[in-house]
Amino acid sequence: MYLGCADRSPELMPDPMPALEPTITEEIHPDVALVERARAGDGSAFEQLVRQYDRQIFRVAQHITQNREDAEDITQDAFFKAYQKLDQFQGNSKFSTWLVRIAVNESLMRLRKRKTSKTVSMDEDVQTDEGSIPRDFAEWRPNPEQQYNQAELGDILRKTIQGLPPGFRTVFTLRDIENLSTEETAEALGLSVPAVKSRLLRARLQLRERLSRYFKQKKEGQSG
Repeated sequence: MYLGCADRSPELMPDPMPALEPTITEEIHPDVALVERARAGDGSAFEQLVRQYDRQIFRVAQHITQNREDAEDITQDAFFKAYQKLDQFQGNSKFSTWLVRIAVNESLMRLRKRKTSKTVSMDEDVQTDEGSIPRDFAEWRPNPEQQYNQAELGDILRKTIQGLPPGFRTVFTLRDIENLSTEETAEALGLSVPAVKSRLLRARLQLRERLSRYFKQKKEGQSG
């Protein structure tokens, strides 16, 4: 007797095809391979890492120390220490982030040796001539009508950044100038993410207040 499909016993039904699981391959950052080669004694691999990041490390050091000669020395010292400590690089973060952390430490050590920076509590409220600036005042950039001349604005901005306390200036440099993520900035500085956000906010507030005061004085001077 002919048995239709509905009459087939479960034992006679063909096994369903097993679902194919997608193969997940984690991409390895090219820097990791260069570090491995450098660890094995390949000098050209480390030279390539130097070429990739020497300008970034110099910029970070110069923004923190505000001194070109110090920045040049710090760049050399940072790469020298990085080479010595290659075995300590675990690959859990970007090599550039690990390198920036070394450069930041070297820069802050240089500032302490110069004893030109004052100790500033990062938890203090931002004080201005008019009193405290509200914490939710997040935008530091000048209004469009204030941007009279890009070259002049760039010069004023650089001088204003120089006036920030080192702790604020370091966070601002990594986050807003070098465009590191908040997480990368926190890792480079050995801080928590909330601490980075707090310092960055305060840095932006101080920049906003100082830039606003400058443009106000300039506008009053032009109308006088």
